[in-house]
Amino acid sequence: MHRPGKGKTPRRPGPRKASNTEKDPVGVYCRIRPLGTEDEECCVEMISSSTIQLHAPDGLKANRNGEYKEMQYSFKKVFGINTTQMELFEDIAKPLVEDLIHCKNGLLFTYGVTGSGKTFTMTGSPGEGGLLPRSLDMLFNSIGPFQAKRFVFKPDDKNGMEIQSQVDALLERQKRDNQPLPTVPKTPSSRQKAADPEFEDMISPEEACKSENVDDDCCYSVFVSYIEVYNNYIYDLLEDTPFDPIRQKAPQSKILREDQNHNMYVAGCTEVEVKSTEEAFEVFWKGQKKRRIANTQLNRESSRSHSVFTVKLVQAPLDADGDHILQDKNQVNVSQLCLVDLAGSERTSRTRAEGSRLREAGNINQSLMTLRTCIEVLRENQMCGTNKMVPYRDSKVTHLFKNYFDGEGKVRMIVCVNPKADDYEETMLVMRFAEMTQEVEVARPVDRPICGLAPGRRHRNQVFRDELSRRLEERGSPSNVDDPDLLNQLMESLPALPPCELVDPSDDHTLPRLIEVLERRHRIRQMMSEHFNKTASTMKSMLQQFDSQLGAKETFIHDQRSKLSEKDKVILNQRAEMDRLEKKTKTLEYKVDILQKTTGMYEQDKRSLEQELETRGNRLQMELSEKRRLEHRMQGMVTDTKLKWEKECERRVNAKQLEMQNKLWVKDEKLKQLKAIVTESSSGRPTERPEKPERPSRDRDCNVGPKRSASPSPLPTAVPVRPTHRRSHSAGGEKWVDHKPSSNLDLDTVMQPIIPNAIKVSTPNGKALSKCQKYVLRHQELASDGEIETKLIKGNVFKTRSGGQAVQFTDIETLKQECPTGPSRKRRSGSAEGPAQMEDIENRAPMASTSTTVYQKRRKP
Repeated sequence: MHRPGKGKTPRRPGPRKASNTEKDPVGVYCRIRPLGTEDEECCVEMISSSTIQLHAPDGLKANRNGEYKEMQYSFKKVFGINTTQMELFEDIAKPLVEDLIHCKNGLLFTYGVTGSGKTFTMTGSPGEGGLLPRSLDMLFNSIGPFQAKRFVFKPDDKNGMEIQSQVDALLERQKRDNQPLPTVPKTPSSRQKAADPEFEDMISPEEACKSENVDDDCCYSVFVSYIEVYNNYIYDLLEDTPFDPIRQKAPQSKILREDQNHNMYVAGCTEVEVKSTEEAFEVFWKGQKKRRIANTQLNRESSRSHSVFTVKLVQAPLDADGDHILQDKNQVNVSQLCLVDLAGSERTSRTRAEGSRLREAGNINQSLMTLRTCIEVLRENQMCGTNKMVPYRDSKVTHLFKNYFDGEGKVRMIVCVNPKADDYEETMLVMRFAEMTQEVEVARPVDRPICGLAPGRRHRNQVFRDELSRRLEERGSPSNVDDPDLLNQLMESLPALPPCELVDPSDDHTLPRLIEVLERRHRIRQMMSEHFNKTASTMKSMLQQFDSQLGAKETFIHDQRSKLSEKDKVILNQRAEMDRLEKKTKTLEYKVDILQKTTGMYEQDKRSLEQELETRGNRLQMELSEKRRLEHRMQGMVTDTKLKWEKECERRVNAKQLEMQNKLWVKDEKLKQLKAIVTESSSGRPTERPEKPERPSRDRDCNVGPKRSASPSPLPTAVPVRPTHRRSHSAGGEKWVDHKPSSNLDLDTVMQPIIPNAIKVSTPNGKALSKCQKYVLRHQELASDGEIETKLIKGNVFKTRSGGQAVQFTDIETLKQECPTGPSRKRRSGSAEGPAQMEDIENRAPMASTSTTVYQKRRKP
């Protein structure tokens, strides 16, 4: 069996909008609050009426790319620390109230870091009323004489309004008045101060204002509602919950719904009808007491939720006579103004929030991030022509106000800035969001006509009533045309009726008299009717004459207003030119300041470079003098070495010559003996041996020089003259860094280098070098004779310009150990030196000195 599939409910088509709809950018304004104390560091500077500049504080100068740049941000208008609440209202909220009266919606919200003055801007304080109380005051000052009776308009719980007759409204009022606990506050009898001291003297009488372009042919009613978005849940702040002393009932959250016009609204939200500014204040303060606030590290009264105060204005036209409201629901127009106080963004590292405060901060930051994401997607769709879905539903705040960004009213944002240095990084994020919001365009709302009836109906009805009252007063009659006494007096002015009682059927006098009196009364009535018609025609002609005069006056006023508008345009152009020149002047002044700062920096760098050049010149001169000294020293050493080796060469040549002479003498002696043997054997007789030739004596070489051996002569046995003792550099009072690498070997020698007042390290570091003035390195290496040679490399520690330490080496001390363990050799015979010196040299213990001296033994020739 085939079951037919269930069809889906088709989506209602949205309201069609013209493709050529004009758009306006979102109006973004900036307000700078004063610093808490005068000694606080300021990071925000107002350089013109529409531009501010952010300076990085001293503690955040360096980052990965170098230094923070000074960033400039432009707004529609910037309000400095001396701006009053009245000036702020005149530029921002007053146009929105006028649009509200002309059936246009509006959205105004404050945005900024926690503690930047958002709640003060929106609500104000006694003596300095904020945007909300001033908007209500202007609204009631404008529509006060044209308000409808209470309960003539009634909410239908579907974001719409129903209209009731005067009788139904009267019954509704009587029903509400008879209730023991009325839920709707009563309108005060006169304009008096608010009952709560928080709103006392908020707006002075001199600052009161009103709109001049109010349609007097309509009746108006004002409804207010107050909600908050806490942890992404919506709560009604005006809802009356029953009091239970045992178990308090938590407030129920509300849900968002869409009405038949695809506008979002809070279902089940309380809407209170108010008739005066004071009554609206009372309702607002009732909800304000329920709003969630808490004490944090950054703000004593920090808002923990987003609050939305909605002012809904209902208006309906009068009938053709100008007496009563048209009983047509289609002619009822509803416009609303939403005043939103967003909670401030905050960092938990600064507020040190824990528990519920931490959760609240996370939800606040998440909702603000969703708002930023929606603005980014809207901007991308408008600039790049894409059609990405805007994530309004990710947050209750953006979902509630999606219609405003889709073109259902004007949107304005006030960016509140705290110029203290601690909020610099958060302020930069707020500035970037504001700069991006200005690029989003919202469709301009169109004017909605009320009805096709002739204008001026209320005025003509009032003029007619006033004229009728005046005429009746001139006749001495009461001025109230609806007074029953007036009707009785009119009836008494007619002829009295005769007795109409018939006693006899043959009575022929009573009926004729009655007929005569009735005819006379009829004639009088006709005369009065004719007189009334004549008077009415006269009145109508007078009214027409008044209308023509009024039209001429209106034409004259229109001409005057056109001239005034032209003058205003000229003034605006001149003001714009003045603002441009002021902005240019301030920009040039700013550039001059930057150039002066740059010149000062260059001059400072020049002085430092000159000082460094002078220091390096002095160092170069010292190095040149040291170089010359070393050259002289090297020349002396070369000369000494040359003389030494010349003597050594001469000694070795003489020794070689002596050795060759000895060998030659031995050969000569052997040849002579061989010759004698040969001669003796040939002659057969012994011959006398010749005298043995004398060996060449060493005395014959005395004229040549002293006899030298083949090996170097030993050192003289006499005690040498001890040179002047040079004090070691390590014996001073300075602190030393004793750098002994871990690879060095410990030599068990009697003499060890001991440096007092030293810090011993195996690896040098900046901390140890910063505490000392001297540095010594123990370096060990293998000498040519196979022994370990230790060098003490010393130097001075000095600080560099960059804040580090460097070492300049100045001296080297060499510690050498000698172990004469080789076989002893015989001394050459005939040496003039005794064995005492050889024994002294061979039995000498290892010694340390500052020069490398090599001791050798004599060799045999």
